[in-house]
Amino acid sequence: MPVFNITGDVDPFLHVSLAKGEKIYCESNAMVMMETNLELKGKMTGGIGAALMRTFANGESFFQQHIEAMRGDGDCLLSPTLPGAMRVLDVGAQQYMISDGAFVAATSGVELKVRTQSLGNALFAQSGGFFITETAGSGQLAVSGFGAMSILEVTPGKDVVIDNSHVVCWDNRLQYEISMTTGSSGGFLGNLINSQTSGEGMVLKFSGTGKILVCSRNRAAFLAWTQSKPA
Repeated sequence: MPVFNITGDVDPFLHVSLAKGEKIYCESNAMVMMETNLELKGKMTGGIGAALMRTFANGESFFQQHIEAMRGDGDCLLSPTLPGAMRVLDVGAQQYMISDGAFVAATSGVELKVRTQSLGNALFAQSGGFFITETAGSGQLAVSGFGAMSILEVTPGKDVVIDNSHVVCWDNRLQYEISMTTGSSGGFLGNLINSQTSGEGMVLKFSGTGKILVCSRNRAAFLAWTQSKPA
C-alpha cells in the first residue's frame, strides 16, 4: 500500500511513496512534485454522478488527480490549497465524515461516498448542505485544516460543542447536531438572527464515542477579514 508521511513543521507537504502498480487520488492541483516513474491523470472518480455529488457535498473539484506508479517505484509531494496542518488517518475499522475542503488525498482502497444529512444540519452546519462526504473501504486518508490542528476525544457523558467552521473531520460513530450558543437575552429568534448575521453562535454538538479533528483558523472569517481591509 502507498505510504503517506507528513514532512515539515510549517505548511507541510504530504510525501507519498508508491511501489510499481500502486495508485492514489488527490484533490485537483494538490500535486507539487512527482518522480518520472509516476503518471498523473485527471479523472471523475466513480463516474459523473458521484463526481457531481462530491462537488456539491464537499466543495471538491469535479476532476480529481490520480497518480499511479506505472514504470516503477516513485515518490510524490502533495500540498493542500490553504496553509495549515495535515493529518494521515487510517480508514477501515474506523470511517470518517469530512468537512468542506478538508480532503487532500487517499489511497485507492478508500472511497468517498456522499450521504444525506438532517434538515437542520443541512441548513446551518456548513458541512456540505443536504449532503456530506463519508469515507468507506480501507487504506489511508490525508486531511488538512486551516492553521494548526488538534484531536479531541469525545466520550459518553462528555459532549463537546465546536464552532462548525473549525471542524475538519470526525468519527462517523459520533452523533452530531446543530445548535446555537446561549445568549443572555433575545430568545431563540434573537440568537438565530445574531448567528446568521454575525457568524457567531452557530456550533456543532457532538456526543457518543470517537474523535474529532479541529483546526485553529476559520476560513470564512479570515476571508471576510482580508476583504474588509483597504487595498
